[in-house]
Amino acid sequence: MTDADAPTDADAASGASVAASPESAGSPDSAASESAATDAAAEPAGVPTMFDVARRAGVSHQTVSRVLNDLSGVAASTKLRVEQAIADLNYTPSPAARAMAKRRSGSIGLIQAGRPDYGPSSAALGFNEAARDAGYTVSQASMRTLDADTLTQAVHRLALQRVEAIVLISGEREGVEVLHGIDAGVPVVAVASEVEPGLHRVSLDQYTGARLATEHLIGLGHREVRHVAGPADSMDASERRRGFVDVMREHGLDPREPIVGDWLAASGHAAGERLLDDPTVTGVFVANDHMSLGLLAAFRRAERRVPEDVSVIGFDDIPEAAYFAPALTTMRQDFDGLGRDIMATVLDVLQDEPSAPDRTARVPELIVRESTAAPRG
Repeated sequence: MTDADAPTDADAASGASVAASPESAGSPDSAASESAATDAAAEPAGVPTMFDVARRAGVSHQTVSRVLNDLSGVAASTKLRVEQAIADLNYTPSPAARAMAKRRSGSIGLIQAGRPDYGPSSAALGFNEAARDAGYTVSQASMRTLDADTLTQAVHRLALQRVEAIVLISGEREGVEVLHGIDAGVPVVAVASEVEPGLHRVSLDQYTGARLATEHLIGLGHREVRHVAGPADSMDASERRRGFVDVMREHGLDPREPIVGDWLAASGHAAGERLLDDPTVTGVFVANDHMSLGLLAAFRRAERRVPEDVSVIGFDDIPEAAYFAPALTTMRQDFDGLGRDIMATVLDVLQDEPSAPDRTARVPELIVRESTAAPRG
């Protein structure tokens, strides 16, 4: 199976609608002609693939794999649609792939991509504990940098280990985009704070958390609020930026262009030095605690007092946040709960993939400490 065979979301929608297309209005000849054209459009060119079956049936390719291997967790009506699509297309699955799938048992694959930061590492720990509680072992693959080839190889290696599902923990948008084109042969669950049609998704509610952080500063009386954002390729950073912008506009305030960092303290320090040039700023929402640490250091060296001169709020509530100088007001994320939500979603998918819900409703909690206060005057 090649990446080129992978369906896009539009393809899947198109395939489903073609299969269910009603007869067109008009003369019998025109109706027959349009029906024949519709049937021809539904037929794949060349040898049909699992992705062609998925498009025809209006399901994911993982669901097709489960039907082919007679695995549990597929609704009877869904199974009938898949079997009809297989018959219509005269699809013949690979005997080797089917044999490998039947040998899978009791193991989940976990891929961690990106820096081993506190949040993803904590979520992975919570997932491992939940998997153990559910009687599963975890086969893990880690990569410091994410690229399509490395991620594809990791998925295939885990598939060879006969895992029942694969989990991706990575904040980078590219990871979930790559997953759309990989035939893993098993269900895939991704941590993704942006909507990703066609993937089973788990996340904390970054958008609402950012709204709460921004509302906290505005509620204290701040009107000149700036945002230090995470990297552009980060889904979490984009959602936090979106929350900041929306709240500022709702209050009639100017959401000035954020300063973009890379999650590290050094970039927060550089952002702080830039903000020192603007004496009108009284509040700063920083997209994570590590960048907040660097920003606080820059302010301290310039004798810009926090919170007397400027208030600072971070995001994550890493264990060290309470010991910053001053102690950091921040948004606490339940990373352990996120890890357990991942495993709960895996279990739902294995039981009945089409009806498995996304779990994206956990909202970060505002933790008020010493770094925020009402602006002077």
